[in-house]
Amino acid sequence: MPVPLKLTRRVATALLGPTVLVALAGCGAQGDGRGAEAEARGTERGAPPPAATPRVEVLPGMPPVVDPNDLYSEDRPNRLSPVVKDFPSRVYVPNTGSNTVSVIDPETYRVVETIKVGAQPQHVVPSWDLRTLWVNNNRGNTLTPIDPKTGKAGKPVPVHDPYNLYFTPDGKHAVVMASLDRQLVFRDPHSMEIRKTEPVSCYGVNHADFSIDGRYFIVSCEFSGELLKVDTLRKKVVAQRKLPLKGAMPQDVKVSPDGKTFYIADMMAHGMWVLDGDSFAEPRLLPTGKGCHGLYVSRDSKEMYVSNRGEGTVSVFDFARGEVSRKWRLPDGGSPDMGGVSADGKVLWLSGRYDSEVYAIDTRTGAQLARVKVGSGPHGLAVYPQPGRYSLGHTGVFR
Repeated sequence: MPVPLKLTRRVATALLGPTVLVALAGCGAQGDGRGAEAEARGTERGAPPPAATPRVEVLPGMPPVVDPNDLYSEDRPNRLSPVVKDFPSRVYVPNTGSNTVSVIDPETYRVVETIKVGAQPQHVVPSWDLRTLWVNNNRGNTLTPIDPKTGKAGKPVPVHDPYNLYFTPDGKHAVVMASLDRQLVFRDPHSMEIRKTEPVSCYGVNHADFSIDGRYFIVSCEFSGELLKVDTLRKKVVAQRKLPLKGAMPQDVKVSPDGKTFYIADMMAHGMWVLDGDSFAEPRLLPTGKGCHGLYVSRDSKEMYVSNRGEGTVSVFDFARGEVSRKWRLPDGGSPDMGGVSADGKVLWLSGRYDSEVYAIDTRTGAQLARVKVGSGPHGLAVYPQPGRYSLGHTGVFR
């Protein structure tokens, strides 16, 4: 229910209780009292108090949205969940051509372990409850669990065609992107037993992200240049759209901090499609660079790092301005693909898909900090642990 716009904090407390106040606190000054003093002075002068932010009516069972203006508010630097605070910091790199996962110590930029997994591992995916890393062995038709506390791999779980893996915001289902099977397969998030299979008519389902309320998600179809809109509760495709470019090849999907816009990387359009998820109207194209591929939000929610695999660059997209503000070029080129941001927000880690290497990039300057040699065909690497209350999957999409 929307909050009346001119309620004072005292009235809001009486009528709305602590749930809404959490959202208010997320938008105000933190801990020094200056925000409350300024509000009191404004009231004395006759100025209206600040408007309360309406609460987001989320998917049943989903954790509440703390700050409706920034759904990444709980991903701030080093804000680690108690579940992961004792996990060692590592970068897990699936090597599709070597059938291994290279484990990098980010402090030394060295590979400290190589784990054998199934055939053609594509992504390393943190579970919704943050306790497990799942390696998607696409052609091996298994998921290999890794305990991020010990770094040890467990017994593979049979799962057919697991190209990518997501979790519904309520934590009730894993969603397997079965690319070649042309299915979205909803499974138990722990045992991976099938709960529902949703066939799709597009080709190459691969990446996704969820609306701010968790009630729907947008899926990219790589090989037919299409997008799907999926009702989370019904576990059903409710809309489908062809992208307005012949040969379009959509990849990663990411929603804006305010939840109003979805960005879809497209490696053949060489930019991002900008989509209103609610209306699902025709998107517009925003150029970034050749082979636009991966999308990663900065720890302050102000920018998004866009990997351009075809030209060895990273574009920095400014959310407020709605444009690319600068571009970083890797020295000696490269093929930056998928990855994630370090827990402190200072380093962007990206796999070099065609160069058997991983790049560590300074998020303040764009300078390359290291190139680490790994196995063949490194793809969806996961930086872990990261801040956040729960994981939506892929290489680490946290809320």
